[in-house]
Order: sequence, then structure tokens, then C-alpha cells
Amino acid sequence: MKSVLLALSLALVIHGVPLVAHAQQPKKVPRIGYLASTSRGGTDEAFRQGLRELGYVEGGSIVIEYRFAEGKLERLSDLAAELVRLKVDVLVAAGGTPAATAAKRATTMIPIVMTNIGDPVAVGLVASLARPGWNVTGLSLLGPDTAGKRLELLKEVVPVLSRVAVLWNPTNPSHALHLEETRAAARALGVRVQLLEARGPEDFETAFKAARGAGGILALGDPVYRLHRAAIIDLAGRNRLPAMYEFRQFVEAGGLMSYGASLDDLYRRAAYYVDRILKGAKPADLPVEQPTKFELVING
Repeated sequence: MKSVLLALSLALVIHGVPLVAHAQQPKKVPRIGYLASTSRGGTDEAFRQGLRELGYVEGGSIVIEYRFAEGKLERLSDLAAELVRLKVDVLVAAGGTPAATAAKRATTMIPIVMTNIGDPVAVGLVASLARPGWNVTGLSLLGPDTAGKRLELLKEVVPVLSRVAVLWNPTNPSHALHLEETRAAARALGVRVQLLEARGPEDFETAFKAARGAGGILALGDPVYRLHRAAIIDLAGRNRLPAMYEFRQFVEAGGLMSYGASLDDLYRRAAYYVDRILKGAKPADLPVEQPTKFELVING
């Protein structure tokens, strides 16, 4: 009888060890990599709000690893590689096409959620909007598609507009598409286009000097321009150039007018994609969303 009890006790201990050990294992906390072209403060708060609305608590039920390029787009590749080495569960590419492109180059395995891309199909981030096909999905802002509308609105404000200066960044992969649409709208409106190349704030003064005599200026959507919007707005004012921007943040900082999708809405919606992926969805099966609401903001 004693040998039977001893054998039973040993069996309970042996079989109970993995059960106890399993019960003591902490639940894995998902880790999100957040790769931004710009600096902290702004759209990242809208993303966090979206996560909170879905029940996530930063530092509790979820961890976010932030990397900000501070407008230095050449840093994006290294920052993306850092996040890949951390083995994040999802990588959020914030701040337009440059961040998303760097993220995709860094990994073909980690799911990537892009936040505000002009035309993700044209720049090769996804195979199609309905079926992205690879490890990237997220949100498009239809930037190139609304470029012509921005010129039309500027022409309404400045009826005598005959030459428009366009501030663009050749390092931004989506700007070639913006320029194509802008030129098409300009031809229809009988307006000449003058290109002002500016890769960073060190180019702004020279660009605006070249724009003297133009009837207005279009600043294409760009993370570097958003980061340094105060300088652009100041130069537009000093050169008496009526200016049209893509994002309302420029008007809130003193710019004349903007027309485009709401960045805050896009970043809040990005949290939905992160949630779906953490719950098992594959990026290739999550269609890319396009904005349905656009806002015209005028500084009164």
C-alpha cells in the first residue's frame, strides 16, 4: 500500500510541475515599433488615442518602441533596422511614404501598418488596395489624387493666378505622382507651374527667392515640410505668396489654407489595423483603406 501511495505522489509531483510552471508564465505583452519621419508630439498622440479606444494601455497591455527621424529621412533605414532587431510584433510606419519604404526594406516578415501614403500601389508598397499581397497594409491619404483640387481651390482664392510655384522634395517617392496631377490640373486651368526643389530647411530661402513673381505657392505634403512648417509659413508671408497646403496643421500654425485628409483620423484608424494584426489577421488579407472625408481649412 505504501509503494502505491509513493508512486501516486511521485506521479502528481512529476505531472504537476509543468502545470505549475505553465501557470506562472507571464502573458506576452505585444510590442509595437513606431517608426516616424518627424518628431514626437502630434500624430503619434492620435495613434495612442486610437489604441486607448480599443482598450490597450501603453506600458501595460502593450509596449511601444518609438523611433523618430526628426526630419532626417536618411536615418529611417537605420531606425527601421533597430526596430526589426527588437523583434516587434507590428511595425507602424508613420509620416508618409519615406517611413513606409524604409520599413518594407527592413523586413519582409514583420507586419507593417502604413499610415498616410499618397499612392501605395504606384510606389510598390502593396500589390493592390483590395489585396495588399505582402506584409504591408494600412491607410492611403489619396494625396496625388487631391493635388489638382488644391490648385483649383488656390485659383479660386487668387483668380488672376497665372504662375504657381510648387515646393517639392525629390527624396519623397510620392512627389513625382503629386507633380503629375498638379501639372494636369494646371494645364486645364491655364496656369504655368514653377518647380521649387527643397529637400530640407536649408533649401527654403533659395526656393522662395526663385518664386518671386509667382501668383501663389503649393507646398506638397512631406514629413520634412510638416516638421518645419513654421519656416515655410513665414517665408510665404514675407514673400506675399498665397499658399495652399495639404494638411490642416499648416493652417493651425498660421498658414493660409489647406485641403486634404485628416492626419489625426488616419493615425487613429491605424490602431485598428494594429489590433486586427495582433489578433491574428495577416496584412495581405487586410485591404488598404482610403479616406472618405476631406477637409478644407481656411485661416480666417
